[in-house]
Amino acid sequence: MSDRDEFGAFLVGFIVGGLTGAVVALLFAPQSGEETRALIKDKSIELRDKASQTAEEALAKAEAAAQEARARADELARQLKERGTEVYTKASERGKTVVESLRKGKKSDETPAG
Repeated sequence: MSDRDEFGAFLVGFIVGGLTGAVVALLFAPQSGEETRALIKDKSIELRDKASQTAEEALAKAEAAAQEARARADELARQLKERGTEVYTKASERGKTVVESLRKGKKSDETPAG
């Protein structure tokens, strides 16, 4: 097993142990069951709100990253189009030059030698 896997197992065990300890501490606290249930309810509401906020932040970051990627892709497509147009224009001009020189060469062959 690699060190990374061992650390991951340790981290999961540490988190699960911590949560278990917190729940046991709440259940055995010197307060009434009603107070404990109210405390658990309040903490669960806080946790839900925090998870919701974190999810919203993650969604906003993902949307921003997607928008940036879209903008980069659009810019790359524009650059490729410009480069393609340049290559096509140069190739077309070269082709015309070759055709012109071939036509001139053919015409000079057709002229009488003397």
